Amino acid sequence: MIQGKGTAVFAGIAIGKAFLFSHSAGELPVFCGDVQKELQAFDSARETARQQLQLLFEKTKQELGEEQAMILDVQCMMLDDLDYIEAVQQQIQQGRSAAAAADAVGTVFSQQFADMDDDYMRARSVDVRDMAKRLTAILSGTNAELEITEPVVLLADDLSPSETVQLPKDNILAFVTCQGSTNSHTAILARMMSIPSLVQAQIPLNSTVQGKTIIVDGFEGCYYLDPDPDTLAKMQEKQKTAQQKQQLLEQYRGKPTISKSGKKVKLFANIGSPDDVAYVLKGDAEGVGLMRSEFLYLGREDFPTEQELFEAYRSVVEQLDGKELVIRTLDIGADKKVDYFGLEPEENPALGYRGIRICLKQPEIFRPQMRAIYRASAYGPVSAMFPMIASVQEVLAVKEFCKTIREELTAEAIPFGEVALGVMIETPAAAVISRELAKEVDFFSVGTNDLTQYTLAVDRQNEKLAEFCDTHHPAVLALLKMIVENAHAEGIWAGICGELGADTTLTEEFLKMGYDELSMSPAKVLEVRRIICESEE
Repeated sequence: MIQGKGTAVFAGIAIGKAFLFSHSAGELPVFCGDVQKELQAFDSARETARQQLQLLFEKTKQELGEEQAMILDVQCMMLDDLDYIEAVQQQIQQGRSAAAAADAVGTVFSQQFADMDDDYMRARSVDVRDMAKRLTAILSGTNAELEITEPVVLLADDLSPSETVQLPKDNILAFVTCQGSTNSHTAILARMMSIPSLVQAQIPLNSTVQGKTIIVDGFEGCYYLDPDPDTLAKMQEKQKTAQQKQQLLEQYRGKPTISKSGKKVKLFANIGSPDDVAYVLKGDAEGVGLMRSEFLYLGREDFPTEQELFEAYRSVVEQLDGKELVIRTLDIGADKKVDYFGLEPEENPALGYRGIRICLKQPEIFRPQMRAIYRASAYGPVSAMFPMIASVQEVLAVKEFCKTIREELTAEAIPFGEVALGVMIETPAAAVISRELAKEVDFFSVGTNDLTQYTLAVDRQNEKLAEFCDTHHPAVLALLKMIVENAHAEGIWAGICGELGADTTLTEEFLKMGYDELSMSPAKVLEVRRIICESEE
C-alpha cells in the first residue's frame, strides 16, 4: 500500500480503480518542407480549436453555468493573440513544424504568465498551456478528449480547465493531481461538480498504478493506493457513515430554521451567477444572502450594459420565486482584476482602489448596476449591499446616489420596487463605527474573509501565511459580537456571508451572539440547519 497526502478541494470518500491520464501526445510531426503548408495547417488548427471550444463552451454553460464556461471563452480569445500567432509563424518560417512551433511557443508563453507578479495574470498560465496543447493535438492528429467508459479515480500531473469540464461526470469518482491549487480553475470546477478531489498530491504517475484500487479521502486530504484489507474496510465504513450522515440531513429539508429556544435564523446561500440558483434550490436555502455581482463583469472585453445586468438580476429573482435576494455591488479590485477597467497596478491592492471606492469615484460604472438592481426589484424582493465601507460619509454618498437613481427611473416611468440598502462590514473601521453605520442602513452583512485579513494584518491570498489567518482569533470574534449588538441597538438585522457562515464549529456561537442570518455554500445549508434546530440557544 502507498499512502500519501494532498490538499483537499472537495470533501468526501471515493473508492475505485485508478485511471492514469497522460498529456503526452508522442512524437510531434516533423517539418514537411513547405512553409506555406505549415502556416496553412496552423491557421486551420486555430479554426478547428475555436469550433471545439465554442461547442465545449455551450456544453459547460448548460451543465455548470455561464461563469464556469467563461474560462473557455478566455481561451478562444487567446487563439487570436497576435504575439502568440506571430511567434509560432516565425518558428515555422525557420523550419519548424506547426505542431512543434505551437507547442514550444505555448510552453514559453505559459511560463512567462506563471512568472508574473499579478495573481490574475499568473492564473492565465494554465489557459495558455491548455490552448497550445489543444492546437498541438489537432496538428498531431491525436485525440485530446478523455475517453473513460467506467467509474474511475482520475490521476494526472495536472488537469486543464477544458479537460476538467469534459470529464464524464458519471464515470469520475474523484481526481488526484500533482499540481494545481485550491483556487485553480480545476478546484473550482471540482467543487461545482461535487467530486472528492486532491491537488498538490505526492503520488507516483506511471503505468504501474493503472487499474489499481485507490481510495481518496477528501476529508483528511489523503489517498491510499493499493490499500490493504484493513484500510479498505476502514475507509468503506467511513464512506458509509458520510453517506448516512447526508441522508439524515434530508429530514431537515423544508423545515424552519428555529432553535429549541425559539431563535429564528435565515439560512441563505452565496452565488456568483444566475446559473447558480439551481444549487440554491437544491440545497434548500431560504434565499440568496450574497450574489457576487462582480462575476458578471469577469471574462469579458468590455463593461456589461445596464440591460445585460438587469436581465441577469431578473433571472435570479424569477428563479427564486419570492425568496429574498441580496446583491453585493461589484467588488472589483484586489484579487479580482479586469483589464478593461484600466486599473493601475498597486503596491497593496487589498488596501487599494476597490469595491465601493471605485463605484463612488466612477459613477459611470456604478449607475448601470444600480439602475439594473432597482429595475429587477419590480419582479421580487431585492436588497443591495455595498462592499469595503469604512465611513458614514461613504454610506451617505451611496444613499444620495440611490435616491438619484430612483428619481431617474420615476421620471422615465420605469417600474421598480423597494430595495433595502445594507453594508458589508469587512473593515475594522466599519466594525468599530457600526453603531453609527446602523443608523443609516437597513442591515449588515459581515464579510469575515476580509474582516479577518484586515484585523490580523494577514494577506489571505498568501499561502505561506495560512497558519496565521485564524478566523477564530479572539479579536475577530470580539468584533463579530460588537457588530451584531450595534445592529440590534439601532433596530436592524445582521448576517454573516463570509466563509465563517458555514463553519459549524461556530454556529452555536453565532446564535449566542444573536446573528439573524447566515449565508453559505448551498451544500452546507442542511447541516447548519440541523445544528440550529438542535441547539438550546
